[in-house]
Amino acid sequence: MAAVSPVRFGQVVVGPPGSGKTTYCAGMAELLRGTGRPVALVNLDPANETLPFAADLDLAELVTVEDVMRELRLGPNGALLYCLEYLEKNMDWLLQRLAALGDKYILFDFPGQVELYTHNAAVPRILRRLEKANFRLTAVNLVDSHYCSDPGKFVSVLLSTLAMMLHLALPHINVLSKIDLAEKFGKLHFGLDFYTEVMDLERLAELLDDDPFTRRYRRLTAKLTGLVEDYGLVSFVPLNVSDKATMARVLRSVDKANGYVFGAGEERSIQTLLACAVGAEFQDDVVGAAAEQYVPAGGDMEAG
Repeated sequence: MAAVSPVRFGQVVVGPPGSGKTTYCAGMAELLRGTGRPVALVNLDPANETLPFAADLDLAELVTVEDVMRELRLGPNGALLYCLEYLEKNMDWLLQRLAALGDKYILFDFPGQVELYTHNAAVPRILRRLEKANFRLTAVNLVDSHYCSDPGKFVSVLLSTLAMMLHLALPHINVLSKIDLAEKFGKLHFGLDFYTEVMDLERLAELLDDDPFTRRYRRLTAKLTGLVEDYGLVSFVPLNVSDKATMARVLRSVDKANGYVFGAGEERSIQTLLACAVGAEFQDDVVGAAAEQYVPAGGDMEAG
């Protein structure tokens, strides 16, 4: 009988380009080390050549976008897709390198091209192999919070987020990153809780009536927002990477999602388990604290 691999935990960090994935990984690693949790950073973005941290494992050791573009004469997106499919075919390499990291908590920094997580099957198949190797993973999807100030863009974010959740099929924590810059490109129309709880989305459709272009697609928008609400899966946690309190709240959500908090060691006491079981820190408290600090005006309209 084959030996069973020890259970290991980690985060699969995904999201659009510019959402702060690599910065999040660096900040989360610092937070984890501060709590005494051994952590390893794994860069699975073959196009990321300027890492702000020293990766314990780098896909560039196996394949790079630059090499693929030169050898196969592919464009950047095609080369990136090839690299992930090449990794899928060489999972033994990845699993052996991960085994050498021992029992460290793993942060996987994935590429930013959203189509990798909504249309192509390479990443889901890679994740299934990791799960078979006894990794307990949570997907952390970072979305730039400035999209909240544009109703049309926020609807698009909701759809891509839902598609990603269904495609990756992992415990999933969606994060509104850079919450301190949420109103950089315009005031929020509602309170922050409207965007984190993702309810009453028909109010977004009403806002789109103000634009002559989007008004023509009101029925389509209503159907799309209704689809998101019918699934009832999408919600967000606000985050400012430089704010340790919001980072700790994201980590707490991740630990609940992948079951890390119910394991042994690292002060995972009976009190901690009970707090998680009864939800001692409610999402309303988390969002309220972030809204008070970063979006004090609460938007131009109240979220009902």
